[in-house]
Amino acid sequence: MIGILAVKLALGAGGKTENQSGGLKTVAHEPLGKRMLVLVAVGLAGYALWRILRALLGHGREKSDSGLDRIAAFGSGVAYAGICAVAVGILLGSGAADSSGNASKTAAGVFSWPAGAWIVGIAGAVFVGVALYQGYRGLSHDFLGDSKTEEMSAAVRRWIEWIGTVGHLARMVVFGLVGVFLIKAAIDFNPAKAVGLDGALAKLAHHSYGSVLLGIVAAGLVVFALYSLSDARYRRI
Repeated sequence: MIGILAVKLALGAGGKTENQSGGLKTVAHEPLGKRMLVLVAVGLAGYALWRILRALLGHGREKSDSGLDRIAAFGSGVAYAGICAVAVGILLGSGAADSSGNASKTAAGVFSWPAGAWIVGIAGAVFVGVALYQGYRGLSHDFLGDSKTEEMSAAVRRWIEWIGTVGHLARMVVFGLVGVFLIKAAIDFNPAKAVGLDGALAKLAHHSYGSVLLGIVAAGLVVFALYSLSDARYRRI
């Protein structure tokens, strides 16, 4: 949903960059949107629970987990639980603010802490690290290690390899931009420069050839969605 809305913006067909909460609001405004959003919320809750259980119990019989795998699983579980809470809030009518506004407000609050600028800078460095990891997974095809490749035909493997590479590289760009702007906010001691996912996409649109860049990254996010759907079939769980 985020990718499609960003593609529309890049093509000049209206729309706007959206974060997860904006995408969920888009679902809520569609015909039967509230019922669809209930299903999305249930799915998000299930995914968050699965990730947290993986952090606590390990991967299972198909694969063992390292300590880093468990930390990553716990982090993503908490993140998806947060998105689930946003969906429930929209269903209950409380709505949600955009991620760039939240990012700026959060950064402003952290700046008031002792060593707050350092904390914001470290958070930015973590995002950059996550971006580099996404790039590594995409270029090295490391993500195939999470899939039951032995059950794939040659054509299916090539398809998943291609969309997984493109999707992970798109995520690398978005996470990297969020990290860079957090680091810049820390250096300049200016929380207004901290942006979330939607803000990172908007920054692309404001540069030279921004529509082209935004279109490429947005299309990559849509491709990652296709990879995730394929991953649902072949994921080692």
